[in-house]
Amino acid sequence: MTVTIVRPDEAGSATEQTLSIPFAAEGYRPWVANYPDGIKWNVPIRITPIHERVLAACDRVPDAPAMDFLGAVTDYKTLKRQILAFAGALQNEYDVTHGTRVALLLPNTPFYPVAYYALLLLGAVVVNCNPLYSLDELSHIAGNAGADIMVTLDLAQVFEKAEALVARGHIQKVIVCSFPSALPVVKRTLFTIAKRRDLADIGASPIKDRIRWFDKLIDLGIMPAPAEIDPINDIAVQQYTGGTTGLPKGAMLTHANVAANVDQIDKWGCGVFYAPSKVVAILPFFHIFAMTVCMNVPLSNGIETIMLPRFDIKAFHELMQRKRPNILPSVPTLLHAIANSRHTRPEMIASLELAISGGAPLPGETRIDFAKVSPALLAEGYGLTECSPVVCCAALRVPSKPMSIGMPLPGTDIQFRDLDDPSKEVPPGQRGELVVKGAQVMAGYFNNPAATDDAMSNGFFRTGDVGYVDEDGYVFLVDRIKDLILCSGFNVYPRNIEEALLRHDAVDEVNVIGVKDEYRGEAPVAFIKLKPGMTATAAEMKSFLSELISKIEMPRDFIFKDELPKTLIGKLSKKELREEYAQMIASRQSDDQNAQ
Repeated sequence: MTVTIVRPDEAGSATEQTLSIPFAAEGYRPWVANYPDGIKWNVPIRITPIHERVLAACDRVPDAPAMDFLGAVTDYKTLKRQILAFAGALQNEYDVTHGTRVALLLPNTPFYPVAYYALLLLGAVVVNCNPLYSLDELSHIAGNAGADIMVTLDLAQVFEKAEALVARGHIQKVIVCSFPSALPVVKRTLFTIAKRRDLADIGASPIKDRIRWFDKLIDLGIMPAPAEIDPINDIAVQQYTGGTTGLPKGAMLTHANVAANVDQIDKWGCGVFYAPSKVVAILPFFHIFAMTVCMNVPLSNGIETIMLPRFDIKAFHELMQRKRPNILPSVPTLLHAIANSRHTRPEMIASLELAISGGAPLPGETRIDFAKVSPALLAEGYGLTECSPVVCCAALRVPSKPMSIGMPLPGTDIQFRDLDDPSKEVPPGQRGELVVKGAQVMAGYFNNPAATDDAMSNGFFRTGDVGYVDEDGYVFLVDRIKDLILCSGFNVYPRNIEEALLRHDAVDEVNVIGVKDEYRGEAPVAFIKLKPGMTATAAEMKSFLSELISKIEMPRDFIFKDELPKTLIGKLSKKELREEYAQMIASRQSDDQNAQ
């Protein structure tokens, strides 16, 4: 690993740092010869800390719009002033310093980027918290991280969780941001009149002596003393994994990890993320995908990020027509909702040039449906929390092979390893576990060396995803190892069944899980949401699938539901379905015993 420091001339505003990781000369890398024009694979990666890049952008384009929140616009000079003022208050009023962990319990609002970059400026560690997590999940994250300070909103639904975390002893001090103050004047007035009940009564809170207001801290106007950052070793973000298999683990992402992934995306985009581009931020910043692609990338490049605190199709259409953005980072379910809404008309989203799908596999049907309402290039990407997150992506200016997640980003090495022997690389076209090496790969899991060791193999991070690389260097994923179903000794991939079911005219969404089966060992079970007004039976589904999948892959049960559980970013979740099916089976067994 080689770090190069390039000091700018007297007109420069920051010290530039790059990182080169020595990749083994041997290895099968067909993507190198087939990279899009103008992009090189094995290049030094810029690791200048991301807050320095954002502050440099503030100096470069001070009057340009940085953030739009429901019509309230913050320019870059204001963003810089708020970052510095909040950092100064944290440093002087709370003694926040190198390594201090601070929890952010915030939906998409202008407060999030200000708090995020202020913490990084001080060498503190951002601990992202999902406001929709249960109190037990938040208690685990806050307790595991040792985050005594939390930044949150005065919306009752969110603040009450912060209040409860204080009561449980996990959080000691709370900084509260006023949601109405982030709105445009007219919307602020309407909100305080019509939705006053949505606000917490902070003055009556039992923890009011532990609370300071965000705006009051900004008004102190204290200038901070920035920390000396070691990008390679200093942790910037402690991002907790989804926790679909046990308790979430805190992936420690260094300043170099976070900054490297932004530079890798910039290099891959060939200018896509520069002015006059505008990025839509519907995905929540506390999720690693949005933190990087919807916030760090645009703000470090001096372009505008346009926020929605939650997805609403009418609000989305209004945003598209009001701001005319051209880049939409998204997830498959959001693209599905846009494409299949009866309210969506092509002219409403005509400004879109690029939609990037991540977070979950992109079904072929969703790709087809989206193309009917938008001519935008739809590029599928792939990443993981532990990789800051982006590993692979389809080209952002020209089409890629359908159903592929594209190629590894610059400075990213991948292999596919034998499922039974992770030390052995499999040949092209053969399925194996995807492993990753690059500047964006985490430093490890917080206080969990055993899990860190399990996640690494010969210097590569084990993703747990099954797939293959073809002769042209395009990467295809089949499924998660943990989702793989062993039926009668054969590997059955849920995604294959899901793709087949989505070809049925009545099917809107589908999620397939594996369950214990006395005869086959494990068997698939399909949970299906039908399109409005459509009907179907299990027998019809079985007959439809008989021509598309093998008998071994045929689901044991077809369960129809009005809605399928999703994570906050819209990814279909198998965790809740496994729990629901287990309860269903237990109830059946209880009924059978009672009948006897």
